[in-house]
Amino acid sequence: MTDLTQARSLTELDPRTKKRNAAEKRFRAYGVSAIAIGVVFLVILLWNIISAGLPAYTQTSLKLDVALTQEEVDKAESAVVKTTRYRKMIEAAMVAALQDQGIENPFSKSRDLVRMLSTGAPATLRDAVLADPSLVGQTSQFEFFMSSRADGYMKGRVTREDLARDKNLTPLHLDVIDRLVDAGMVERGFNWNFIFGVDASEARPEQAGMGASILGSFYMMMVVLMAAVPIGVATAIYLEEFAPQNWFTDLIEINISNLAAVPSIVFGILGIAAFIQFGGGVMGIAGFKQSVPLVGGLVLSLMTLPTIIIATRASLKAVPPSIRDAALGLGASKTQAVFHHVLPLALPGILTGTIIGLAQALGETAPLLLIGMIGLVATSYPEGFVSGFTEPNSAMPAQIYQWATRADPAFYERAWGGIIILLVFLLSMNIIAIILRRRFERRW
Repeated sequence: MTDLTQARSLTELDPRTKKRNAAEKRFRAYGVSAIAIGVVFLVILLWNIISAGLPAYTQTSLKLDVALTQEEVDKAESAVVKTTRYRKMIEAAMVAALQDQGIENPFSKSRDLVRMLSTGAPATLRDAVLADPSLVGQTSQFEFFMSSRADGYMKGRVTREDLARDKNLTPLHLDVIDRLVDAGMVERGFNWNFIFGVDASEARPEQAGMGASILGSFYMMMVVLMAAVPIGVATAIYLEEFAPQNWFTDLIEINISNLAAVPSIVFGILGIAAFIQFGGGVMGIAGFKQSVPLVGGLVLSLMTLPTIIIATRASLKAVPPSIRDAALGLGASKTQAVFHHVLPLALPGILTGTIIGLAQALGETAPLLLIGMIGLVATSYPEGFVSGFTEPNSAMPAQIYQWATRADPAFYERAWGGIIILLVFLLSMNIIAIILRRRFERRW
């Protein structure tokens, strides 16, 4: 009689075990490879954004001594076009500067020489005089932004070959710029105006900034915070804790889930119909007009509501039923059990979902495009806190989109720089969500 079983060592792996272990190793390798590929693409994306956007944070300027005589200033302020006289002062100062530095002026007309500067230079000089009248009657040094072509030449974006058919700047201007750089009159420094300045026309890309659009996004996020968060959290609490389970609540839950998948541009169409055409047109409500942060915030609130409701309900479901049963067993009412025990435990998830919803709204462009915030050139800050909600303004994603559609490469450069600012805001909001979650998290 033979033994059908074969004795095996406990330390020896059979073929099936070896096969399972090999499959597990392959699966782990697939996961590590997927993560590595994702990290590589993320690094490439960040590198492209940073390398293309960092030049926007520097700006080339010309230091120039300008003589502000009382006679010239009076003529300038009495003229119909006031900046024309100030332009003449800058032209005279540039001609004098070239003579002092021993630099040959290749242009017969001084107005050709001043084309190296931004078209907003006369307005910059006038604003300085109006802000400090004591400058009149003396010669003072000012810093004027160079034009976008001259700035691009300093950054390596513009070459002499590019200017062969350019009507704004010629290679002769670049020769003068090289001599001014050697003389220490032309320098490239950090561009604070890009962060705190306002948008400019297509003729002055070097003066365009993100400041007004950052403030516009701030006002819209305040509207979303005040409108979407209370409504969304209250809706989630009612549906999860108090609402009866019937066909009506099932219908509401299905519609909330469907709204979370609706394209954002649909909410923009809804905003036009509900807030601008009906609220502002039919009802005549002040502030309900195109390009205002109030309407933009309300549209983004509608879009963010499903996200906040779903995240809040998920957080409430994560609280163990024993917490509710223990509170009710000790004599607490349903409302006390929810608000005194369940809600504090669900707070970390609610805060995380809320901040993620706000971050999603911060980066939306399509709804703002439809309500008109995409076509506005925000050239000034709001005059007051209330006017920040009711006066036309722009937003960061809308400003970035607008710059990306303009012809001058300097605007394209600033669009990448604006993306960096937007990413910093989004990253900050996600970090805050993580910190709040850790801060309020409770274990049971």
